[in-house]
Amino acid sequence: MKPQTLHCHTTLCDGKNTPAEMAAAALAAGCGAIGFSGHAPLPDGDDWCMPAVSVPLYRQAVLDLREQYRGQMDVFLGLEQDYFSPPAGPDWDYLIGSVHCVVKDGAVLSVDESEAIFVRAAREFYGGDFYAFARDYFRLEAEVAKATGCQIVGHFDLFTKFNEGNRLFDAADPRYRGPAMEALDALLERDVIFEINTGAMSRGYRTAPYPDPVFLRRIREKGGRVAVTSDSHSGESLLFGYPQAFALAAACGFSSTVYRTGEGFVDVPIGE
Repeated sequence: MKPQTLHCHTTLCDGKNTPAEMAAAALAAGCGAIGFSGHAPLPDGDDWCMPAVSVPLYRQAVLDLREQYRGQMDVFLGLEQDYFSPPAGPDWDYLIGSVHCVVKDGAVLSVDESEAIFVRAAREFYGGDFYAFARDYFRLEAEVAKATGCQIVGHFDLFTKFNEGNRLFDAADPRYRGPAMEALDALLERDVIFEINTGAMSRGYRTAPYPDPVFLRRIREKGGRVAVTSDSHSGESLLFGYPQAFALAAACGFSSTVYRTGEGFVDVPIGE
């Protein structure tokens, strides 16, 4: 099975390359498929999301690339739907459901925009208590599949993006892990696919993919499925960290990962 990514972004949201450039890079990298997943609009119009007027342009650009690469590489039309995004509507190949922010006392608090913004949010709205902040994050994460109708859960523990080496909080602390496990178990009841996401690695924030091995082992124990994705924002990172991600899946007990084909999502043995 040729490699693929189902999570990538373009200049129509916060990516560095156009859809055409991303598709060309995917073909050059030997991909059998590329799945586009532009950030869906948000009510407050954050500049990392597509504005509503750009969604038809995005759809048409991806559908045109599907025709251009027919017979060479599959091109899938996906959307990364945030918990707070308006309904996506029909006719997407898949949706990725993600939580990027928490609303506290009327303020929108990003968990992944920058470390400075993340730390300031914890200090100003939670008195520096990252565990209370995480509890609110995972309350939303538990409901993200219901809220978005997604087939894939994006970067489950995105809350740890800036916490390499536990320098902000202890990710093994029950005050963090407890709410995270509750959210994970709620999502597993909905039979969604979880990303093993290498995006923060390619951008220098982490040395390992999301999610943490403790969560991957729980997913495996509960019969859940995983797909390796790059959450790429540039053509050169489309397959970044894939050997490490597949090795992590195997180490956590998975014998297969999920691929998207023209017939839907299929399980493919690791190494084939």
